[in-house]
Order: sequence, then structure tokens, then C-alpha cells
Amino acid sequence: MVKMTLNDLRKAPSEDELLELEAAEKKEISFDEESPEMTADQLIRFQRMHRGDRAKQTVSLRLSQSTLKKAKQYGKGYTSFLSRLLDEAINDEELVRRCV
Repeated sequence: MVKMTLNDLRKAPSEDELLELEAAEKKEISFDEESPEMTADQLIRFQRMHRGDRAKQTVSLRLSQSTLKKAKQYGKGYTSFLSRLLDEAINDEELVRRCV
């Protein structure tokens, strides 16, 4: 597994990639038994399920100035970084016991 951020990606697609995208755009979509076309109702339910899995609650936390300063050093998106960090930390029982 490779972890990448948007900054790790190239800024613009290569000429070959652009040609491949243009060719793909011109192709017709082909549905079959393994990949049937979804009905409008199925698409709505699919979207609803997708959103539910990623729903996050907004909360307020009090952070020390030093913690906030360190988090902001990670740049734009530092609040998402803090959320992922907390998600990982809450699953570490030893760490939770030390902090309670």
C-alpha cells in the first residue's frame, strides 16, 4: 500500500494520459449481467448509503496552543489531520488508558 497526498501527484496529466481520457470519453457505456445499469431509485439509495458512512459530527475541542501550533504546521487541512489522528488514537487502548 502506498500513501499519497494530492501534493504527491503531478500537476498536469501527460499527453498520453490526455489522449487516453479523450478516447474513453468517446466510448459508449456498455452494461451487462455483471454490471447492469442502475435505476434512479438504486442511485438515490447508493448515494444515501455513501454519505452515511462518511458523515462526521462537528464538535468543539479545547487544544493547548502548542498542540494547535504543531497541527497547523501540517498545513491546509490540519483539522482533517487531527480528526484522522484522533480516530487512530481512540483505538489504541494503552494510549487511551494513559490519557483518561
